[in-house]
Amino acid sequence: MSITQKELEQLMQEVEQEDPIDFADLPFDEKDLRGIVASHLCEMADAMESFSEEDRRLTLLAVAAKLVLENMVLHVQLLRRHGLPLNEQTEALLARLRKPQAPE
Repeated sequence: MSITQKELEQLMQEVEQEDPIDFADLPFDEKDLRGIVASHLCEMADAMESFSEEDRRLTLLAVAAKLVLENMVLHVQLLRRHGLPLNEQTEALLARLRKPQAPE
């Protein structure tokens, strides 16, 4: 792998400066959580060493898409649980889902 776990943790923190994560009152240390995630992703990347470049890109894109979807679902569930309105971006995404789509 061309990046170490520590380097990935640092990159994660840099990204979080632009888009902070609300760890709220989780009973875990933020640094420990970053370390677990970075370690897991480095292991995944190492396991893909034998993949073609295209297959690696597609796999990483699929993983990222799944995580974004999971994050959106959890975000909507949390807002609904607390009776809070959706932000404009989330509402726009859900509005697109509510419209019937033309067959392809």
